[in-house]
Amino acid sequence: MSAAPLLDTAALRAAGRAPATPFRIRLADDRLVQIERLLRVLPGKRIVGAGTLEGEAALIKLFIAPGSARHWQREVDGLAALQDAALPTPAVLTAAPLAGEGHAVLTAFLAAADPLSALWQRSPADDARLALLAPALALLRRAHAAGLVQSDLHLGNFLASDGQLWMIDGDAVERPQAPGAPLSGAAATANLALLLAQFTPQWDEQAARCLHTYLAAGDGPAVALPQLLHEIERQRAARLADFLAKSGRECTLFQVRRSATRFSAVLRDQADALAPLLADPDAAIAGGRLLKDGRTCTVAQVEIAGRARVVKRYNLKHLGHALSRCWRHTRAWQSWREGHRLRFLGIATPVPLALLEARLGPLRGRAWLVTEHCPGVDLLTHLDPQREPPPAEARALRELFAALHRARISHGDLKATNLLWHDGEVVVIDLDAMQQHDSAASHARAWARDRARLLRNWPAGSALWRWLEANLPPA
Repeated sequence: MSAAPLLDTAALRAAGRAPATPFRIRLADDRLVQIERLLRVLPGKRIVGAGTLEGEAALIKLFIAPGSARHWQREVDGLAALQDAALPTPAVLTAAPLAGEGHAVLTAFLAAADPLSALWQRSPADDARLALLAPALALLRRAHAAGLVQSDLHLGNFLASDGQLWMIDGDAVERPQAPGAPLSGAAATANLALLLAQFTPQWDEQAARCLHTYLAAGDGPAVALPQLLHEIERQRAARLADFLAKSGRECTLFQVRRSATRFSAVLRDQADALAPLLADPDAAIAGGRLLKDGRTCTVAQVEIAGRARVVKRYNLKHLGHALSRCWRHTRAWQSWREGHRLRFLGIATPVPLALLEARLGPLRGRAWLVTEHCPGVDLLTHLDPQREPPPAEARALRELFAALHRARISHGDLKATNLLWHDGEVVVIDLDAMQQHDSAASHARAWARDRARLLRNWPAGSALWRWLEANLPPA
């Protein structure tokens, strides 16, 4: 069998997001590292993969950007700080410059390791998730007592292997206090909130139990629940703003393409499958099953790689309509962003897969949105106006409107046909007019309109109308 190609940092930078594996790279001391499988790639900056060093299995982190020594040194120092604090982290096999330029850190490879994020997704019940989170909270308490914070704290930076939870990613480990001193209460609160802000707002009800588990893990900084909840809300808002900004630019999650005549954004893991559709979305609509054909929009169900998708084209009714909209974000853009906002907040809506806009320089024209297809039935059909909703639907309706109200989100066109019952959830669709409000007063006015529009779907005084009137957040 021929040896894997020997590359250097220039070749790896040129390879972008998809360097071919396996490949070898030489350390400055002439030893050869081989990467068999990619785990993460930051194009032109960093490559993380599984491979070997002189036959020994290793997790390999390559720093390939010009001037990468600073990040490499942070990784080395962070891993050393975790080890000095007796926190479980994989042993460093070597940390060395690469031949020519760039740097590498190799750590012991954890066999059959599961990121805590994957275990979390497989355990939907709250009690099961709290049990998974408990050892991570205990490790975080120990880190804080040792004066350490993890500035990129998320479940993916904890690995479960052979009954042990491990902390990884030394690049994000910092020591803001003097060596040997524990974190301040404010710093510990902020770092714990960074972890808990990863979860949906509905999970904030478990914050008190998480804090109890964290505090029970040993001595350390004082953290109080009111300050923790405030910090969770602040950090979640910052994460949401960052995530929505990413939905419109090239990054790990999204593939974005711009030219003088078009703009497209697509979930990166869907880009190849959706490429033919995005090349000619009108042909896809013409070949699909027409769901709606109106003046303002045309909607069709299509099949892509054996999976049902929905394509929605936002039409321009006439020249005046086109001129009035050409300087503004398209309705497809609005739906794209609001769909991702709802998903981030744990509110059910079909996954937005792709956005396409026809442009002429800065001017916007027609636009298309591609989403997953939800096979649910709309609430106008599903609910009997002469009866209160069944228990499952009642619970889902209360949870949905509580979540929207808590986030100050208004829908803008709250017809019952824009709410689908599917798989135990009320799924929200048609997000063209959705808005998250900055002020309580603005949201209150919009919610009053939304509430009135929803109630108009059913006869005033009917059993369902009375139930909604009693259970919806007040106007």
